[in-house]
Amino acid sequence: MRVRTGLVGATAVAIAATLAGPAVAAPAKGDHGRGHHAPTRQAVEAAVRDGVPGVTATAEDRHGAWSATAGVGDLRTGAPRSAADRYRVGSITKTFVSTVLLQLEAEGRLSLDDTVDHWLPGVVRGNGNDGTGITLRQLLNHTSGIFNYTADEDFGRTYFLKDGFLRHRYDTSTPGQLVAIALSHKPDFAPGTSWNYSNTNYVLAGMVIEKATGRSYAAQIRERIIEPLGLHATSVPGTRVTVPRPSSRAYSKLAETTSGPTYDVTTLNPTLASSAGEMISDNADLNRFYTALLRGRLLPREQLTEMRTTVEVEGIPNARYGLGLIDRELSCGVHVWGHDGGIHGSVSSAVTTADGRHSLALNFNGDWSGDSDAVIEAEFCGK
Repeated sequence: MRVRTGLVGATAVAIAATLAGPAVAAPAKGDHGRGHHAPTRQAVEAAVRDGVPGVTATAEDRHGAWSATAGVGDLRTGAPRSAADRYRVGSITKTFVSTVLLQLEAEGRLSLDDTVDHWLPGVVRGNGNDGTGITLRQLLNHTSGIFNYTADEDFGRTYFLKDGFLRHRYDTSTPGQLVAIALSHKPDFAPGTSWNYSNTNYVLAGMVIEKATGRSYAAQIRERIIEPLGLHATSVPGTRVTVPRPSSRAYSKLAETTSGPTYDVTTLNPTLASSAGEMISDNADLNRFYTALLRGRLLPREQLTEMRTTVEVEGIPNARYGLGLIDRELSCGVHVWGHDGGIHGSVSSAVTTADGRHSLALNFNGDWSGDSDAVIEAEFCGK
């Protein structure tokens, strides 16, 4: 079962819907006769039959890189998806943010046992919220108890439903505004006593990075991860509303149901996601990032061990959450590490084995249908 880790994912991503004006699966590209990826190709094509406009996926293993695409990248023109498509990765951003904080810990510039209030004095206050009792570690593994700002009803009406989104899609949100929305609610639980996915945790983590370094979290990700790894398709867009080319269009129902009209939501101001989910990347870059991370190229052994120290994910027995990193056990017993991401019109997953030798990244350009778990299962378990 996929861990719902998107800005949109908790409410808008659903399974088994049909497009208004059905999309027809295009043949998967790039198989080159390598039959061991045949189940993955079939799962990609099945997602399009289930209603996803288009899918792009790339796997890397001992045989090299392999890509498959199906469906369309543009419902108006019928242009296909591409293995080189750039797309909004949503909450996959969280792994990048966590990596930077762990690098700062390795450098002795902070400790994950520091309190939020130590770095952001007075920011987490009110309605029972108290930053003096919440650690940075609890932000990163979602045990802080701080309310998820994207679950706020007013926020949902403003940014996830048609009338609000079409009116406010280009608004700029500040991290402080997003945190204030969360703090208008009582905590979900006392820090450290339970688990609940909260985008607010990573907005605060981005604020801590800026306070500890004097530079934005975006600048730190660029200097510490994007540039050293040569992730040329990866960016932190800030207020930029477009997705760089090559890219496909992104689609949403902008409704609580999976039926009705389909809207092009490609352009939006990603500050609504902030350091919880604003980044853009492509399949190859995501595979390169997670491979480098799991192989120890980005973190010393101690910090990588911390990142891979997991807590139970409530209600999902086959997944555990580390520090911006999900460990899921597949049906065949294989463990893969990575993250999911959902934001308007874009559902993504990127995972790799613990040794970094087998990775997969994929994207759906519709947020209401399709089963990314099925693609992951097919790649690593052959079904």
